[in-house]
Amino acid sequence: MKILYGVQGTGNGHISRARAMAEAFQQFPDLEVQWLFSGRPPEKLFAMEAFGDYWWREGLTFVHKEGKIDKLATARQLDLGKLLKDVRELPVNDFDLVISDFEPVTAWAAKKRKCASLGLGHQYAFNFSIPTPAFGWVARSIMKAFAPVPVSLGMHWYHFGHPILPPIAHAHEEPTPTEQEHILVYLPFEHPTPLLRHLAQLPQQFIVYGLPTDLPKAENITLKAPSVEGFRHDVATARAVICNSGFELIAETLTLGKPILTRPLKGQFEQEANGMALKELQLAKVVEHIDALTIGRWLEEHPKGVRIAWPNVAHAIVQWIADGRSESPQALADKLWQGVVPGQRRAQSADASTTLETTEEIEGAKGSESS
Repeated sequence: MKILYGVQGTGNGHISRARAMAEAFQQFPDLEVQWLFSGRPPEKLFAMEAFGDYWWREGLTFVHKEGKIDKLATARQLDLGKLLKDVRELPVNDFDLVISDFEPVTAWAAKKRKCASLGLGHQYAFNFSIPTPAFGWVARSIMKAFAPVPVSLGMHWYHFGHPILPPIAHAHEEPTPTEQEHILVYLPFEHPTPLLRHLAQLPQQFIVYGLPTDLPKAENITLKAPSVEGFRHDVATARAVICNSGFELIAETLTLGKPILTRPLKGQFEQEANGMALKELQLAKVVEHIDALTIGRWLEEHPKGVRIAWPNVAHAIVQWIADGRSESPQALADKLWQGVVPGQRRAQSADASTTLETTEEIEGAKGSESS
């Protein structure tokens, strides 16, 4: 089977999920995958070896400025003519299946030529009734038109009673207690100068990704360039994680049971919805501002992390594709959620007391939030 797999390259989360899928595809030699990436300039893509001789298209993306969506700049950089040309010329008829991880060129090309296609990713979970902000009806319409597919496998940290799959997340080795000294910060959409100024006011050690590495900084701050393995190591050995409310990083952090402080990107539907879900599920501390005051108060509370062991979702999806996709998305979701292993809710300190976190307790947390 020949598969064309399109990936929205704007965020690192989509590419991280694609790496896990590429690894799973390697176990099925009868499935031949051609990768396509869009939404980010090709020179800004890194660690792409897993995708072989991948294709690139300009696609669509959003422009962010100082922690929120810049709608005017987003509209200005849109080249609709180029997008339509790429859709028209993409050779989707050469493939047996088109997969779109919220990638518009592959999705629209398959739709226009009535090719078999499948949507895969977090954004497709919003096809169902899940926590969303008040402006959700407009954003839902945009999301449905952005990368339309006839069948989709949406993913979330919880199924909310719908055929939604668990996340695709890399498992990490458990770090030793002595390794947990720094706090990992990944806030690429924040204005760097005030962020670094606030971090400098705190006594903790911070490793910061997503900012230029040549910025002036205090001694308690280390700025690091993008690196897949380096980032995973620093997350695994961190005492806590501070980030925006993207899906994949939080899913991977939950495999480690790290405390999470998160600020949804303002005006970004997906991130604001993620913040609502994190509150409802009690999986992270969600705030409107990241500064010395909010970080300090959060640390004074001795935050606890929730560890969840997700099943091998990537392998299950590829197996489902290899088997002809005869099983319904609901059946696939049910099977995968049975394999979710809730772990422990733990404090930062390695010797802190722990309480068992079960599916029933998550249901109870949801109930208490809504009551």
